[in-house]
Amino acid sequence: MYKDGKIVIGNSDNGEVAILPRMANRHGLIAGVTGMGKTVTLRVLAESFSAAGVPVFLADAKGDISGMFEPGEGEGACGFPVSLWDVYQTGGLPLRVTISEMGPLLLSRVLGLNDTQSDIMTIVFKIMDDEGTLIIDTKDLKEALSYVGEHASDYSLTYGNIAKQSLAAIIRSVVALEAEGGDVFFGETAIDIHDWMGVDASGKGRIEILDCRKLMQNPTMYSTFMLWLMSELFETLPEVGDADKPKMVFFFDEAHMLFDDASKELLAKIEQVVKLIRSKGVGIYFVTQNPMDIPDGVLSQLNNKIQHGLHAYTPAEQKSVKAAAMSFRENPAFDTYETLTTLGIGEALVSVLDENGAPTISEKVKVCYPPQSKMGAISDEVRESHIKNDTLYAKYSNYVDNDSAYEFLQRRRLEDQQEAEEAKEAQAAEKQAAKEAAAAEKQAAKEAAAAEKKAQRAKEQETKQVKRAAKSVANTAAGTVGREMGKAVGSTVGGRFGKTLGGNVGAALGRGILSTLFKL
Repeated sequence: MYKDGKIVIGNSDNGEVAILPRMANRHGLIAGVTGMGKTVTLRVLAESFSAAGVPVFLADAKGDISGMFEPGEGEGACGFPVSLWDVYQTGGLPLRVTISEMGPLLLSRVLGLNDTQSDIMTIVFKIMDDEGTLIIDTKDLKEALSYVGEHASDYSLTYGNIAKQSLAAIIRSVVALEAEGGDVFFGETAIDIHDWMGVDASGKGRIEILDCRKLMQNPTMYSTFMLWLMSELFETLPEVGDADKPKMVFFFDEAHMLFDDASKELLAKIEQVVKLIRSKGVGIYFVTQNPMDIPDGVLSQLNNKIQHGLHAYTPAEQKSVKAAAMSFRENPAFDTYETLTTLGIGEALVSVLDENGAPTISEKVKVCYPPQSKMGAISDEVRESHIKNDTLYAKYSNYVDNDSAYEFLQRRRLEDQQEAEEAKEAQAAEKQAAKEAAAAEKQAAKEAAAAEKKAQRAKEQETKQVKRAAKSVANTAAGTVGREMGKAVGSTVGGRFGKTLGGNVGAALGRGILSTLFKL
């Protein structure tokens, strides 16, 4: 509960134990084995922060905290301003993220890519960024991967080697992600963190509850989304320094999922965000069964600790309990190790930061019970009614398919296809022109040859005619000469008759001799 300006956790033998709001962004831990009261503690803290005017985000793993908008039972019962969200869009408002916002590092984790494939994913993001387009949803991503694969040889000269086999493997992983619901998670309208930062008319901070009943069946998707959310808060919110109270408190249930199979690079990013996000006024509270689930670099940043009971049946569990006990300032009134193994349901060992920022000695606390809001799950009818009456329903209920990488690359493909067709047509036209030029040249050569042949024939004909004319003239002349000579001889020999006969013989003889000469 929120009382006297403090976030009250519960009561100890020494009175109320509470978190000071200005120390709440130093992060915290809620730990303990199943059934010891972690969920109730989470609800109590969430209600208290909301009552203090601090927005809250928390995950609903079992569907049993979604009724916080309805009053509970008992004294001081009340409801809180709650929005229900669901990645799969069945148990709450659609919660979407764009792939570009997720980034190649986190997306590679969701897809389960190896180092080589992750590097290629980074290259694809860089190429699309340089092309000036965004990867919004999975269809954009598949189109980008396919297009880069088709032009791998062109891009490799600038961005490095791009193996088509790796691209094919990534596409298969994207298809598998779509089958698990990734096609509805990635898209627009994407969540705007600023919509979570408000208060209601009474001054209570908004409580955003993510329905994780289905999401937690895919631990990698769940943890990656939570990490994205932390990163988004860190990158979006301005620096506030030491504020009187947090701008937002973020509860990360089943926190061990965040660190399972995380690469060194990812662990370094998580640790960096946890260390630096405090200056943005955000408090992160990890909820898990065992503190050992949290890496030391992150665990050292969790200053407000609420430790429910732990088992110490095996040597490994005993070692874990000892480590947890050693993380608390010792209280001389009890043995910390013994207390951790004997805590009952709803009891916890608590240490918070005092007004000077120093951890208080551990206190055995009975957590406030019952919470002020309704305990247990709500019916599907009540859930659906609450979702549709939410003021954010109009903004996030409909999927929007904006112009992005898919449309951009489809246009690029058409342009490439048009250019290819134009080049093909130009090549065909060039080939046809060359063919026509060759045909014209052949025809010209043929015509030239025909003309030359015709000219030769004409020349030969002219020569024949000249010869014929010359022959005719010569024949006439020869005949005349022969006739006159024949006449002279015939007249001398035979008188008039001899003159005639001699003339005819002489003419024939003259023409015969000339004809023979022309032939020679």
